[in-house]
Amino acid sequence: MRIAVDAMGGDHGPSIVVTGAVNAAREFGIELTLVGKSDVIESLLAKIDRTGLSIEIVNAEETIEMDEAPAMAVRRKPNSSISKALLEVKEGRAGAMVSAGHSGAVMAASLAILGRIRGVERPALAVVLPTLTGTTILLDLGAVTDPKPSQLVQFAYMAKVYAQVAFGKDNPTISLLSNGEEPSKGNQLVQEIFPILQADTRLNFKGNIEGKDLLRGRSDVIVTDGFAGNIALKSMEGAVSVFSDIIREEMTRSIWRKLPAFALKPAFKAVRGRLDYAETGGAPLLGVNGVVIIAHGRSDAFAMKNAVHAGQRAAAQALPQKVREALAPTE
Repeated sequence: MRIAVDAMGGDHGPSIVVTGAVNAAREFGIELTLVGKSDVIESLLAKIDRTGLSIEIVNAEETIEMDEAPAMAVRRKPNSSISKALLEVKEGRAGAMVSAGHSGAVMAASLAILGRIRGVERPALAVVLPTLTGTTILLDLGAVTDPKPSQLVQFAYMAKVYAQVAFGKDNPTISLLSNGEEPSKGNQLVQEIFPILQADTRLNFKGNIEGKDLLRGRSDVIVTDGFAGNIALKSMEGAVSVFSDIIREEMTRSIWRKLPAFALKPAFKAVRGRLDYAETGGAPLLGVNGVVIIAHGRSDAFAMKNAVHAGQRAAAQALPQKVREALAPTE
């Protein structure tokens, strides 16, 4: 299985991306296509042991910067590393594309190059959250900040397929993010979509869920608009980071605390690992004609390794085809 990786994306530069991708190739038996400035990629690969690995390079002289307007940048830079990596998928040379670069540009280029699955009005970005009981899929994370009710229904169907394919959940439960559990709660969009989801017998809809229960594992899938979803995700990431810093500060405040802190260090490390976005690597863009994994801009080599692995798994499980089949009755 060959995976195309945007080698120029990410806050930490090509070195981290290439290292993580090569680690994934070695650990999971993945064939790689690294897309970006060939001289930069070759100089990085020269420092890495590639024995037994299948790694190709596709030159892309243009890079979309994080401060560029997504749609305009995609049009003005047709030879960007993002676009050329997506072409590898479109033309069948790669099973998935992975990028930690400009997420807006990845979404815009995916629509322009791969196109939407028939029946999908707008694609959605999904993330796997760790919970007390396992995992929960949250979407959308920002692909569609102001969706129509029909688009939220499609999000629910796509997330249902993702839960079935990626986690083996035959009939995943689905909830709607709101400011209260009662059907009367929520903004106009939530109140409008609630009875639609409730009436759809093909969806295992369980009603509204509040933000305080996102990580409790009460639902396999949580559907929301991209604006609220993005805020919820980043709030959780920030809370985990601050909470970890507070614990570290308090446990090392005196010698009497440092001793038990040393004994508890493995437990704290395990907790942080369970809540770390790097463990899942990246979020799939559901609804486009191909596997696209968008990794966090701050991804380190470990996160990039897991993002490439996520692309391999989604491609092997034919995720876009199964989304296409699931949405066929709703067209």
